[in-house]
This record gives sequence, structure tokens and C-alpha cells, in this order.
Amino acid sequence: MNQEIERILLENGASMVGFAKIDELYSNVDLNVPRSEDTATEPINIPNYPFGISIILAHPKDVIKNIHHAPTMDYYKAYHRLNNKLDNLAILCAEYIKEQGYNAYPQTVSATKEYGIFRTVMPHKTVAVHAGLGWIGKSALFITEKYGSAVRLTSVLTDAPLEYNKQIMTSKCGSCMLCTSACPGKAISGRVWSPGLDRDEFFDAMACRKKAREIAAKTIDKQITLCGKCIEVCPYTRKYTLDI
Repeated sequence: MNQEIERILLENGASMVGFAKIDELYSNVDLNVPRSEDTATEPINIPNYPFGISIILAHPKDVIKNIHHAPTMDYYKAYHRLNNKLDNLAILCAEYIKEQGYNAYPQTVSATKEYGIFRTVMPHKTVAVHAGLGWIGKSALFITEKYGSAVRLTSVLTDAPLEYNKQIMTSKCGSCMLCTSACPGKAISGRVWSPGLDRDEFFDAMACRKKAREIAAKTIDKQITLCGKCIEVCPYTRKYTLDI
């Protein structure tokens, strides 16, 4: 089934696809932590299926090249276009799995509810890490060797008996501090991520949100958390965008 799922997704535009075993990760969720003002207040109820399928789309190279100084309208449009495409891919994947007689839950934008400070029960990045597609950068972004952090992600949760990745990729950020130095919100501590390290121990999500919304309002007149500086400066991203 893995090969057919991967074929369907890649043929319909996915950049990367991976498979993860996630059944032991749900116990890490604490729904009683303090909530941000933007966090959904309705009950969070997603099925705790044991496997996850990570689906990744890469940003267009030119769009990322042009956000060196600030986010652009092209970046804003690409952000939403990729999110819509990812929703469609997740739904397509889930429909195929259901046709095979199994359950599947596409984690679309509307189906993904936050708790705490910008957290979700089963983050797309967590599924992608356990699928072996990349690692979490110092910026808390998901980084791939091929596209850097110039990616958008979604995931599908399922009880279909899939083959899955068994080796988590370690961080390849090393001593690089480019995103840390470039962050206008000073949200990045510079600490290297490792599996099990909580996001709040190396990244300030509220500081990122505050500054990114300030920048987006000023440069593209949009009320959205959109900056992209840490994406653009990442050496892995530049290797992709500049064809190094």
C-alpha cells in the first residue's frame, strides 16, 4: 500500500512523502496547558491512529529568493496556494485508504485544532520527523536536505498497516547561527534541536508571532503571521533556491 499511496501523491504534485509510526507519541500531549488568545476553545478530538503519512510541498524558488528583506504578496499567495493544495492531497490520500477498507484522518487546515501556545495534538512536523524526511531546525522549522525549510507540510493519520521509517534523522544545523542572527523577533535561541526536546526550550513562538504579524501588517498589509526570514537564510534553503 505504501508504494501506491506514494505514487498517487507524487503524481498529484507532492514534493516528498514519508511514513511514520506514531502510536506512542499521543501520550506526550497535555491539553491542560495555558492557551493563547488564538487557540481554539472547542474540544480537541482526533483519532489516535498508529500511523502517519507525511506530505510535503516545496515553495517555488523565486518566491523564497525574494523574501530576503520582507515577506511579499507572492509569498503570501504561495503560502495559501500550497496550504490549499496540501489539503487536497491529504483528502485524496485519505479517500484512497478508506477505499482499501481502513480508517484515515486528513489533518487539513480546518481539521487541525490548536491547544496551548500554537500546539497541535499530532503536528505535521512530528509526523515528518518520524517519517525520516528531515529534522527540526533551530528556528523550529522543518528542514529537508533537498528543499531546506522552504516547505509546507500536512499529514494523514491512519490505522492502515503501513511499512514505516525506523530511523529519526538527527539535526544537521551544527554550529550554524544564520537563522538565529537573522530573526527580527529574537525568537530563536540558537540551541540545537534533538528528539524529545520541547519547542519552548529553544524557540519562543509568541515572540515570533508578534514580530511576524507586525512585519506582515507593515509590508503586505495583512493580519497574518508571515515573515520567512529564517526560511530564506537557511543554507539548506539557499542550496535549493540558488541551485548550489
